[in-house]
Amino acid sequence: MLISFIVGRKSTDNDAFFLGNRKSPWWIVSIGMIGASLSGVSFVSVPGMVRGIDFTYMQTVFGFFFGYLVVAKVLLPLYYKLNLTTIYTYLDTRFGRYSYKTGASFFLLSKMIGAAARLYIVALILQTFVFDSLGVPFWTNVCFTVLLIWLYTFRSGIKTIVWTDTLQTVVMLGALVLIIVQTARLIDMDFGEMVATLAQSEQTRIFVFDDWHSTQNFFKQFFSGIFIVIVMTGLDQDMMQKNLTCKNLREAKKNMYWYGISFVPINFLFLGLGAMLLMLASQNNIQLPNASDEILPMFAANYLGKASLILFIVGIVAAAFSSADSALTSLTTSFSVDILGIQQQDAQKAKRMRMKIHTCISLIFILIIFLFKAANNKSVIDAIFTIVAYTYGPLLGMYAFGLFTKWRTTDKFVPYIAVASPIICGLLNWISSNFWGYSFGYELLMLNGLLTFLGMWVFSLQNTKNKNLFKFETQFFEKI
Repeated sequence: MLISFIVGRKSTDNDAFFLGNRKSPWWIVSIGMIGASLSGVSFVSVPGMVRGIDFTYMQTVFGFFFGYLVVAKVLLPLYYKLNLTTIYTYLDTRFGRYSYKTGASFFLLSKMIGAAARLYIVALILQTFVFDSLGVPFWTNVCFTVLLIWLYTFRSGIKTIVWTDTLQTVVMLGALVLIIVQTARLIDMDFGEMVATLAQSEQTRIFVFDDWHSTQNFFKQFFSGIFIVIVMTGLDQDMMQKNLTCKNLREAKKNMYWYGISFVPINFLFLGLGAMLLMLASQNNIQLPNASDEILPMFAANYLGKASLILFIVGIVAAAFSSADSALTSLTTSFSVDILGIQQQDAQKAKRMRMKIHTCISLIFILIIFLFKAANNKSVIDAIFTIVAYTYGPLLGMYAFGLFTKWRTTDKFVPYIAVASPIICGLLNWISSNFWGYSFGYELLMLNGLLTFLGMWVFSLQNTKNKNLFKFETQFFEKI
């Protein structure tokens, strides 16, 4: 709240809310983006992965880095050259209004449900470890959490979040390191002994080259990591909005490089903690829960001491707030600009409308979380996350078709293509898993994008190119 007051006391207009007046230091943006990427769900899930898939998640993380290079070299120059407020405006320039509204709508749907689902899972953890013992009901927990996020974001939006996300990231990583230190003390090994033991453990295995049917195969994981970043960072208004607050393209690129590099050691820390917890369980004959996501919460609550429990709670709150506040702000930005087009309105009227939208989206967050609670079924949440992942595929196909071809497509058919692609992917995955014994993993994202690309190609109008429309793109690609 203090940061929100200091940052937003001089500027609360829409330019500050949407783009931070383009004055954000690149290194502050880079630190904050780490926290926005690592939600509260990641904080508890990544350490638990070690039991099931060892350290093979690092194959995806290595792919992430190369994905960030693509975003920095291809997408950021385009966004800065077009001077965009939301990245989906490009689709309007390239294809037309139907494509533009479709891209923005897919983002709004994916981010709204995905962010609410993540916040719901964190609210459940807080309810279990904090609020139940205080006699605070779940609905109060949720309303209070969303209210806090609304309070420090509604005035200056992204201008505030760039700084609050940095604070939240530092707190989250600090909590992670201190929990690792406490776990190391309980294992009773010095640093050298622990590193040697982990290095010899089968659970620190990273690479899988021999099993093509495994979802942990290196090539599947690595290339999926590249495309996950391109889609869920480069084509995501939530993540790109922070980049667009940098002073210029050079600083935005610098932010992306360092942000990508930092993901490697940070995920090693999370996985290292997971391996240490399994080692501690083996030493003390501790029975682990069936769900991997419950391993870290169980140790924090019962075995690592009260200090670690407090650190765990602080860490997931920091991670959850960092993810939810940027999602709330980006949803407000996209709905205001892409759906309602408020930038064409009077400045004061546009500001008032933006503040109403911000409040309405906060209330929708609360409603969706209550619906999740009413369903009370973890498989429903897992299914929702799967559906959300599917919806990013059409964005990948639309941007790939726009950036790497010079063809026009029939704009009015794009919404149908974008809806059909994930449905076909779901059917193919069901057929493959039930009849051929092969289940798609992250590669479904690439397949989804390919189907959208092919659908747009089928309806392409190659003989009606508009040379003026593509003049900029031709010069752009010649330059890079």
